[in-house]
Amino acid sequence: MTSRTEEEELAAIKDWWQRNGKPLLTGGVLALAGVLGWQAWQKHESNQAYAASAVYQQLVEVTLNSPGEVDAGKVSELTGKLNKDFTGSHYAQYASLLLARVAVDSGRLDEAASELRKVLDKPVDATMGEVARQRLARVLAAQDKAEEALALLAGDAAPAFVAGREELRGDLLVKLGRSGEARTAYEKARAALPQEAGLGTLQIKLDDLADGEAQ
Repeated sequence: MTSRTEEEELAAIKDWWQRNGKPLLTGGVLALAGVLGWQAWQKHESNQAYAASAVYQQLVEVTLNSPGEVDAGKVSELTGKLNKDFTGSHYAQYASLLLARVAVDSGRLDEAASELRKVLDKPVDATMGEVARQRLARVLAAQDKAEEALALLAGDAAPAFVAGREELRGDLLVKLGRSGEARTAYEKARAALPQEAGLGTLQIKLDDLADGEAQ
């Protein structure tokens, strides 16, 4: 009787294995493959970020830290590599912001606007998009396109960006001679600043408007 029971248990185990063992084994293999795949992906992403960072650092060295005239050919080569091999990455967009800055310093405002629009069209995150938006607005203002710049700043900004955007709106409105609206924008900027933040030039701008209105 005992032997028969053992045989029955063995048969039951074999039957269970036929029905469940293979799927469980397959699931285990798939789970292991998923873990290994995730680790490989993380390693790949880490390697990609490191490589992109290295290229970007070279670009910084060439554009900002090299003595004498900037090597335009090297700048083009490094920028092309970032855009080709790391397109859509933070570092590719950092490169566009950097090139826009260099272009502004050289008075090439159209080129600066083009680089900033590339970031603004497909920002990798909200911060990058807002930085590009505000810098592009300043470039447009320098091109005597204050109305276009103002339109670019329409709508609501995320809380962290309200102060900067509203102060910039105030600057543009002053440029357009719309002092009342400028004061409102500056006051919104002031209200959005943390209590511990200094007002700095923002208070000077408000005082200048008050002096102008008193005259």
